[in-house]
Amino acid sequence: MTVAGQRSIWTVDRLTPTGAWLDGEDLGPVWLPLVELPEKVRMGDALEVMPRRGVNNEWVATTVLPRACVGEFASLNVVGFSPRIGAYLDWGNGEELLLPVPEAPTRVRVGSSMIVGVISQPGTGRVIATLRLETLLHRTPPPYVTGQRVRLLITAPTPLGYNAIVENAHWGLVYKSTVGSPLAVGMELDGYVRGVRPDGKIDLGLDASGYRRVPVLAETILDALRANGGKLAMGDHSSPAEIRARFGVSKKAVKQAIGALYRDRRIALGDGCIEWIEPPAEPPSSAYWARHDPEGQ
Repeated sequence: MTVAGQRSIWTVDRLTPTGAWLDGEDLGPVWLPLVELPEKVRMGDALEVMPRRGVNNEWVATTVLPRACVGEFASLNVVGFSPRIGAYLDWGNGEELLLPVPEAPTRVRVGSSMIVGVISQPGTGRVIATLRLETLLHRTPPPYVTGQRVRLLITAPTPLGYNAIVENAHWGLVYKSTVGSPLAVGMELDGYVRGVRPDGKIDLGLDASGYRRVPVLAETILDALRANGGKLAMGDHSSPAEIRARFGVSKKAVKQAIGALYRDRRIALGDGCIEWIEPPAEPPSSAYWARHDPEGQ
């Protein structure tokens, strides 16, 4: 059953001069105003929307999505606090999301951030935030396979690395050995499954396993070289943070890709830089020489 605040993919049923009626599935037709309708939308197009209650308690849709919908998690900034009501969080769509008193800690500092889950409040259907993350995570065994790319939300550092929520569904651990520079709580990034434990927790890394990552990363480096005039200021002096910011992977992974490119004579190693070696032009074909052979004319 659809609830308010839930991320939904609905199709356009009917277009009007003032908006569109969407197929809201179990909710029936749901109105999307013209101001939120994408340009060049057509009948039958699928739109990512969030249903909500309008001023007259009717169902309406919005395409202005918040940082997290119902059933999802995010790090949200505290923009206000009332000891009697709770904390007000920046929802990321121009609105504030309430973290009610029963859910909020006794002391909340405006300007700080919190990892919260978004829920539909039992009994009222009101969309609120909660700090009880464990209650929202899936109890079913994780369906992931080793090497699978997944979306992560970093929630806390640990002696072994960083706890993370995987795909808004399961707990995982990013091992410190796979991280080139410290990760910030609340950071959202891609990671890779290294394995699933018997207790259902997921072992994670920030790079694809082994040399499966090298060919794709090598082409990414070549694209960066071509876009930068054939030269990149990069080498052993480059910090892990610089490498991660440019390519989204560890320094170790980039060194493996550079090594592969150097062995294949696709790059040269300069003084604090790498340079692209343009491949030689293909030799003329036999058909070309047959057409241009002076003795054959």
